[in-house]
Amino acid sequence: MQHATQNMGILVGVSNCRPREVETIARTVPTYVTSRSRGSLLLLVDSSGASVDGEATRTIKKRVFDKPYIKKSASIGAKDFPKDFYSEIESFARRGMPIFDSRREAVAWLVQD
Repeated sequence: MQHATQNMGILVGVSNCRPREVETIARTVPTYVTSRSRGSLLLLVDSSGASVDGEATRTIKKRVFDKPYIKKSASIGAKDFPKDFYSEIESFARRGMPIFDSRREAVAWLVQD
């Protein structure tokens, strides 16, 4: 997805993944994230039906959400995660990451200025 202000987007799809699969995907995301300009990336995470554990949470925090390249983040499917998990990720990222019911809603929010 591209936006008129040259923001680029990335969709991280971990829907229906188990914790080890979430970790594997989270380890690959920095390759794409760090190839963009700082503060320019719009990140959408689809975690519908995914499950995480403590190790997956640590990997996510280290590899994805703490990057200064991300301008805005949104999520789909995270309503099923424990509130503590999601609060911890948002706190570590030092930015809000609203949860949406659909991809359409999330993308609309991401591209608005």
